[in-house]
Amino acid sequence: MKESAFIKQNSEKWRNFESIDSQNPENLIDSFIQLTDDLAYAKTFFPKSQTYAYLNSLISEYYRKIYATKKEKKGRFVTFWSYELPFLFFQYQRQLLYSFIFFVLAMIVGALSTANDDTFVRLILGDDYVNTTLENIQKGDPLAIYKSADSTSMFFSITINNIRVAFMAFVLGITFSFGTFWILFSNGIMLGAFQYFFFQKGFLLQSFLTIWIHGTLEISAIVIAGCAGFVMGNSLLFPGTYARSVSFRKGAADGLKITVGLVPIFIMAGFLESFVTRLKLHPAVSLLIIFSSLSLILWYFILLPNKLNKNNHE
Repeated sequence: MKESAFIKQNSEKWRNFESIDSQNPENLIDSFIQLTDDLAYAKTFFPKSQTYAYLNSLISEYYRKIYATKKEKKGRFVTFWSYELPFLFFQYQRQLLYSFIFFVLAMIVGALSTANDDTFVRLILGDDYVNTTLENIQKGDPLAIYKSADSTSMFFSITINNIRVAFMAFVLGITFSFGTFWILFSNGIMLGAFQYFFFQKGFLLQSFLTIWIHGTLEISAIVIAGCAGFVMGNSLLFPGTYARSVSFRKGAADGLKITVGLVPIFIMAGFLESFVTRLKLHPAVSLLIIFSSLSLILWYFILLPNKLNKNNHE
């Protein structure tokens, strides 16, 4: 059967299946079984088509709905963190990739701009920060600024600010993703300028071993918050077979779940920045913290979602 005939034969059924919340449990299971059969057919004959991608997305919604309504001894809280949130990241891998690529490009722009314009770093980081850092370099402690405030007050202010930035990246997705692009762009430019500034002064390795103790989690979370913004923005730009209002409600709900899921990451990053970054650690310890943080991000947001999806379709 050609793909066009397959779509024509099943499109009305699929549109009815999109109303997941209106189905009773018996119909939910029956619809899920039919979708599984259709997905298997599409995977066999049209594996790289939009039809397969659409069915995979739709069946994922059914699986989440069935899993959420199933009585679990662990409770709703554990279900959210162990299944629902990771599974969202499988659905939105493309948005996460776009967010990462755009952030890296912004970092490169920030670094190149700093390399070619001595005043650029002051424009981005501010005269006070640059002057203070230069003074600290003269004193032999270029990153002393991280030791200048009380640890507890620093923890709360940093954590609250990072959560605020993440929610801004998500909420501004309502501007058809342009606001989210701006948040990623401005933060990427800032990081690129910051790192190149220390490279110019001969402290790139020291800055890496210090900043990325907390930066691995913090920057990763900002990129993931960008993904949440793109999820909401793309729901307006590309509603697909859904009505735009339905697509937006779904995108906003999923984006909000992703953003809320980042709060523990920001708390950990705030703790590391306030209480650990200021310590004089052996490079091996710094690297252990950095790579442990990176492993956590890769496992929870990339490897686990793919594993759950694989188990879902076995």
